[in-house]
Amino acid sequence: MEKNKNTDPKGISQIQKKRKNTVDPTTLVEALCKGDKTALGRAITLVESNNKRHIEEANEVVTQCLKRPTKSIRVGITGVPGVGKSTFIETFGQLLTSQGNKVAVLTVDPTSSQSRGSILGDKTRMEVLAKDPNAFIRPSPSGLSLGGVTRKTRESIILCEAAGFSIILIETVGVGQNETTVHGMVDFFLLLKLAGAGDELQGIKRGIIEMADGIVINKADGDNLAKAKIAKSEFEGALQLFPPKENGWRPKVSFCSSIENTGIVEVWEIISGYIDKSKKTDYFNEKRKQQNKNWLFEAIEERLKSDFFSDSQISKEIGSYVEQVISKEISPFYAADQLITIFKTRS
Repeated sequence: MEKNKNTDPKGISQIQKKRKNTVDPTTLVEALCKGDKTALGRAITLVESNNKRHIEEANEVVTQCLKRPTKSIRVGITGVPGVGKSTFIETFGQLLTSQGNKVAVLTVDPTSSQSRGSILGDKTRMEVLAKDPNAFIRPSPSGLSLGGVTRKTRESIILCEAAGFSIILIETVGVGQNETTVHGMVDFFLLLKLAGAGDELQGIKRGIIEMADGIVINKADGDNLAKAKIAKSEFEGALQLFPPKENGWRPKVSFCSSIENTGIVEVWEIISGYIDKSKKTDYFNEKRKQQNKNWLFEAIEERLKSDFFSDSQISKEIGSYVEQVISKEISPFYAADQLITIFKTRS
């Protein structure tokens, strides 16, 4: 009698493997929208994949999730390494869940230059919040992404909102990358600073001040408390030099201690005040619409760049042009023009 390949005890059949690796977008979305964290994690893994089939499935999942009505608040949190972002987020997240909110934390780990994997692991840095049934933490390696956030963070936000999370916290790497990226996908942009470490002087820069909707001096405890109060006054003075935001909001400055759990409530009051003001003037919805428009243009740029560098002919030719540019035989602009012409001809 011929052995049934599907019941082969020595291994899973090819048919079973294919079924196991196949994702039904509708089924996944239905589970995700019921608050299934496993389904949410699987969906985010899908949008992070560069596999062609996975990309198609991910697009369908995101499209279905976009149609789900949600009422969420997106908060971007940034600051230099050592400012205490993870500790702040854990304490802040616990406050939010204690008030009945469902909180999703999307964090971006610095990526190992050798393994390309996450090297910090935010779930190990937020152990208490990770166990909270009303919280979801997703660390992702930053890879070569600019802006301190991964390429698929926008899609992950949509998935978390569809899963019923009312507050989405996005933590950036905070290592000097262009923070404009995360600023362009959140409702409120929070900058964490330190007092007494020269960090307050670094913070008084036009770019970061213009982006920040709120500044919080973290680790304001013990001997640092007095320094934090001084830093708060310095920032408040610096902010007076800048015009109000488009919605009339003037960035607020506060201080807190994530370890002692002081000043955390005040931070949430600042964010809530901003959101309330934005919604009353409809600035909130208009900003979301503009972000969606920018999302489209960024997706186009990303796709064009990906298609360009993955083209086989470009891969063959680009090395030669690079050498000629390095040796100053041709200009970078001429080289780019020639390579783009090659790409367009093949397209």
